[in-house]
Amino acid sequence: MTFGKRTLRNVYSYLQDFFLAVRYKYARWEAGEIVRREDMEERKGFGSNFGFLMAAVGSAVGLGNIWGFPYKMGANGGFTFLMVYIFLGVTTGFIVMISELAIGRKTGKGAVEAYRMVSKKFKWMGWMGIASAFFILFFYCALGGYCIKYVILNVGDLLKAGFGANVFAEAAAANGTSVGAEAWSALIANPTEAVIYGLIFVALTMLIVLGGVGGGIEKVCSVGMPALFVALLICIIRACTLPGAVNGLKYMFVPGWAVANGVIEEAPNIFQVFATAGGQMFFSLSLGMGAMITYGSYLGKKENIQKNGLLIVIMDSIVAFMAALCVLPGRFALDPNGDLGGPGLLFVTMQNVFSRMGGMGPLFGILFYLLVVFAAISSSISLLEVIVAHFVDKARDAGKGDKRKVYTLIAAAAVSLGCTLVCADALGNSSFSPADLLGIAEPKAWAADWLDFWDAVSEGVMMPLGALLMTFMVAYEIGTDVVKDEIEQCGNKFTAFKFYNVCVRYVAPLGLLLVLYGQIKQFFF
Repeated sequence: MTFGKRTLRNVYSYLQDFFLAVRYKYARWEAGEIVRREDMEERKGFGSNFGFLMAAVGSAVGLGNIWGFPYKMGANGGFTFLMVYIFLGVTTGFIVMISELAIGRKTGKGAVEAYRMVSKKFKWMGWMGIASAFFILFFYCALGGYCIKYVILNVGDLLKAGFGANVFAEAAAANGTSVGAEAWSALIANPTEAVIYGLIFVALTMLIVLGGVGGGIEKVCSVGMPALFVALLICIIRACTLPGAVNGLKYMFVPGWAVANGVIEEAPNIFQVFATAGGQMFFSLSLGMGAMITYGSYLGKKENIQKNGLLIVIMDSIVAFMAALCVLPGRFALDPNGDLGGPGLLFVTMQNVFSRMGGMGPLFGILFYLLVVFAAISSSISLLEVIVAHFVDKARDAGKGDKRKVYTLIAAAAVSLGCTLVCADALGNSSFSPADLLGIAEPKAWAADWLDFWDAVSEGVMMPLGALLMTFMVAYEIGTDVVKDEIEQCGNKFTAFKFYNVCVRYVAPLGLLLVLYGQIKQFFF
């Protein structure tokens, strides 16, 4: 009996001690003194410098490289434009690039917190970057969906199935148009189909971001970017060997050829060339929207930011140049009256090129539009990561664990709504375009349709303004030594510091002012 009482007393004592310990531990957890194991999960970054480089180049390489650079190069003096583009890429693009990478790595945070940590006065610029990412994704996912549709069209042509582009051949002959024009009109006239493909593109972007930086973004870009270069090279060889392709090369390289042959009405002045080249360079590199700050936050201290920043600028320029060699010779060879830039080049002219190429045309069409899909998705995942990274970091800092799945799904849902609006608008052919809602009879570019509206707000104003203010912050608020110290964390001297110091104070702000002026003039006047 005594033994039983003692046993019960011991059990009671053990239980009392246990519950007191649990209560004490819970109180410490509530006070933030201890963190659950799952909440202590390390903020995982890129597994290798190659993975980071491919992801950053993927973010830079987008639809603008394919439908913007070729036309702008030819219409603005060819080789002269190329030299101006390279000059601005080094003195402005490279400067902003390494500044954003350094700020990201120094803080180890997404855009909002990164700006707050280096200067509370500029925290709002991080929110502007997140807003820009949202707005760009609204129309970028719509365009990415169109590209998926064109892959399927060319698969249909290859299989001689009823869902190929050539089913529009009869309608094209009857209307005196082209297969590409009829296929594009049919897609725009069917908002439901456009919405479906746009949402498919959103889903693909979401799935990659759900995998995280190392498990999703890095893996996809490490395989996809080398494949993109190979695909571009194959398409270049075929395009440049077409009869009449030489005119495309003349358009690109020979000054005055475009005017002399009636391709463009008049030669632009040097100021316009600088504004156009600056705008193309800036947006091609994905600057001013938090993407490079976010990717920089995942970069290891041993990695050389100076070298990586220069490589990103060089590789992005190479892709843009390769894209020009891919699309322009084909356009001049097989569709000499087709569009030279924008969606018309990508979805009408290029489809005409593949439809007129013969038996192998659909195969090259599949390859081309697949590389365009990847160029688009490598940019869209960086934009979605800008948004997700901020909220994931906030959750982790609050001891709530890694909420990547939750915030990725929420962000993707918001993007889906914006993408649906753009697709349903059918490039201004709906009754709810910005111009219709505002009662504008002859709208400028920004109000013509929802695609151009979001483009004007984000790329037209917010991105160049954000980058401009960032250069002022670095030069006159936090000091260039902050960037210098972070770049030298890898153990290598910042050899271009004197050059950087001059450019970030004087050259880059002037270049960005020129970009901002050119964008406002293009969209609003």
